[in-house]
Amino acid sequence: MSPLDGKVAIVTGSGRGLGLAYAKELARRGASVVVNDVDAAVTADAVAAIQASGGRAVAVTAPVGPTETAKQLVTAAVEEFGRLDILVTNAGVLRDTVLWKMSDDDFDTVINVHLRGTFTTVREAVLHMRQAGEGGRIICIGSPTGQRGTFGQTNYAAAKAGIVGMVRTWALELKRAGITANTVVPVAATAMTATVPYFAAAVQAEANGEPMPAFFRHDLGFGTADDVAGLIAFLGSDAAAGVTGQVIGVGGDRLQIWTHPEAALTAYHEGGWSYEALVQAWPTEFAAALQSVGERFPELPEEFKPAAS
Repeated sequence: MSPLDGKVAIVTGSGRGLGLAYAKELARRGASVVVNDVDAAVTADAVAAIQASGGRAVAVTAPVGPTETAKQLVTAAVEEFGRLDILVTNAGVLRDTVLWKMSDDDFDTVINVHLRGTFTTVREAVLHMRQAGEGGRIICIGSPTGQRGTFGQTNYAAAKAGIVGMVRTWALELKRAGITANTVVPVAATAMTATVPYFAAAVQAEANGEPMPAFFRHDLGFGTADDVAGLIAFLGSDAAAGVTGQVIGVGGDRLQIWTHPEAALTAYHEGGWSYEALVQAWPTEFAAALQSVGERFPELPEEFKPAAS
């Protein structure tokens, strides 16, 4: 038997890219899948690709965010396949720009799809899973940006950090119902990374059907969408019944368990920390404990550096 035989999954934003890789892997492992995208032709192609490989899939073409879409997704799973066991919230959009140029619409659009869309879809799925009484798996897609920040991505960082906070809360709330909730942080070649010069050699290798260089796969933990899909299938399976409330990074040959925020330093001052006490103590007691921000990439080996224009 395949590990997901008899299971039913919803994968939002699964018409292409990472989401499609997740949907295909879940189907390959035996699950029936509800595919979702905003483009009807894209969802139709995704369903056809899964069915051509012997899987079962149905399409729901609708934008993630509204409660109506969440209800439509759950209804499709239950009416087409009889149940719902796994939800993967992957749908997302980008509106990148620096803080002082970011419009209300730039901010609201990203928050609505990523954060509200995750909330509404998980809420609807959990309503069904709790009533069914057979447990379930919630897998929400995060980002390194939500963990460390990225220049020009105020909206995206807020949404992805918010997803992690919600998932940790859901892990507590859903434990008694046997429903796990985890965040996956993928690092992979996608349409988003294809335009970043740092990843050019890796993206080009994948486009040429060649193995990615070891520097990217091992040192950087950067790989293909298929490299992420195995973790999605694992977290959706019975083998991961004891895994919940976690933030798990995966890419290339690397897997990481992210820490939950903890105090980097704790210090006490009798009577409290006045301005004067802080001025005196900061350089010696606190400065060394300050945390870095943003992603830290190792220097590219010479053979992978883009040619100067």
